Amino acid sequence: MTVFALPAQPVFPDPVHADEDGLLAVGGDLSSHRLLMAYAQGIFPWYSENSPILWWSPDPRLILEPARIHVPKRLDRILRQGRFRFTLDTAFEQVITSCAGTPRNGARGTWIVPEMLAAYCRLHELGFAHSIEVWSGEALVGGLYGVALGGAFFGESMFYLEPDASKAGLVTLMRALEAAGFVLFDCQQTTAHMLRFGGFEVPRGEFLSRLERALKLQTPCGHWNLRAGALIGRDPK
Repeated sequence: MTVFALPAQPVFPDPVHADEDGLLAVGGDLSSHRLLMAYAQGIFPWYSENSPILWWSPDPRLILEPARIHVPKRLDRILRQGRFRFTLDTAFEQVITSCAGTPRNGARGTWIVPEMLAAYCRLHELGFAHSIEVWSGEALVGGLYGVALGGAFFGESMFYLEPDASKAGLVTLMRALEAAGFVLFDCQQTTAHMLRFGGFEVPRGEFLSRLERALKLQTPCGHWNLRAGALIGRDPK
């Protein structure tokens, strides 16, 4: 397979041309227009320091359906006990910075390089990137962020500083997404962690068909609030 060098214009080759690892293209930029175009085609950036921008479309693709998330009994009990407090879009930059700075088992450095962090903060300002924050008292102890288009949410990264914090945040977000009409949660890569929550792999072609249907839906845009478990959109500041 050929890995395509992107031109200055925000265009992408058909994802069917990705190599066996899912690598599709190299280069381009992280402008908001290009990023939104990429997500709408099932493509996302993922690279590290001292690397050009790499664009991916894996096959198969791990997804979750918000209505079918599996919640372990222990975690459900923690949620009912009210150990954590949850907010949406209250501390986006703090969440993504924490995701970038939290060490990963077996990993060195981070793929959330400064340019990526700045690009997703711009998407947040535009009302397309969102975060859920998990609080213990006044301390931020977990969270995750991603990009929303239509009825699809593309999960990017999560972190936790207390056990179960990111898991509780994921379940709370998924329940809010379901109530708001979202039908697709893109996990991007297959991990044992997401499989435990009901994630399942689909071929790229099926993923793209699901994505096409999801993009036709109208769901809350702008910045989000969480009220009584419901996701409510508001205009970006």
